[in-house]
Amino acid sequence: MRFRLRYLHHDLELGEGQFAIGRNASCQLSLDDPLVSRRHAMLTVSADRVFLEDLQSRNGVLVNSRRIQGTVELKVGDRIMIGAQELSLLAGKERDTGGGGQPSTSAGNRTLPRMPIPDVIAQDDDPGGVTDEFEPSMIRRADSLVLLGSVAEKALAMGRADEAERLLASALADVIEASRAGKRVTASLCDMAAKLSAKLATATGKGAWADYVIELYAQQGRPAPAPVIDELYHAMRKVNQVDLRQLRTYVAALKQKVATLGPADRFLLQRLEGLERLGALR
Repeated sequence: MRFRLRYLHHDLELGEGQFAIGRNASCQLSLDDPLVSRRHAMLTVSADRVFLEDLQSRNGVLVNSRRIQGTVELKVGDRIMIGAQELSLLAGKERDTGGGGQPSTSAGNRTLPRMPIPDVIAQDDDPGGVTDEFEPSMIRRADSLVLLGSVAEKALAMGRADEAERLLASALADVIEASRAGKRVTASLCDMAAKLSAKLATATGKGAWADYVIELYAQQGRPAPAPVIDELYHAMRKVNQVDLRQLRTYVAALKQKVATLGPADRFLLQRLEGLERLGALR
């Protein structure tokens, strides 16, 4: 039997494994709520059963309005209250194999990544930059971005920019802080964080999210990929203010290494130059 966890009107499809809930960066689902402990609760999912454990949280865990002690088994339909946040356990939807033998996930759901290391950071695809080994917290934060990214994008599509920003802010902050500290951030994780940040810039009108993208790629020392630049063009027409000095410094640094760039990266540099000109007109 498959299971889903409903949170903020979105369904997270639960795979087998453990799923931490709390405010800390080590949690797969980070809840921005002062009533939630840093590591508040743990879901353990098997093929046909789901258990919920209160990790000695300050304010406890309620299941169907009753506070639990230790670990309890959940049933489909149970309502979980963690802090002021309500979640519900639902039966999973059957997957359509499409005739190819491999199950596919419906567009409205997101599958909980298998722990401990998701594909987005399992491969060494970083083209340059820092080379330190990953910290466990970065591995868990990548889990969180994989899990929440599509949920946040769905919220954006529904015009719920504040909700998307609340879901992503903590995870995105961890990525940029790790990069600033010289920790290793792969190209895949960088691109995922940048794409989400650029979309937040467009949806919220906050230039700080566009600045986030520029800083992240400046630290990587490479041009942003085309989809991210496309979104930055949309954002530039809507944001209230951007750090034009940071953008100019980033473009200038890329120009200094233009001789080492391939044709595709040179084209991306030209588009970034256009973005700089657009920013100067605002």
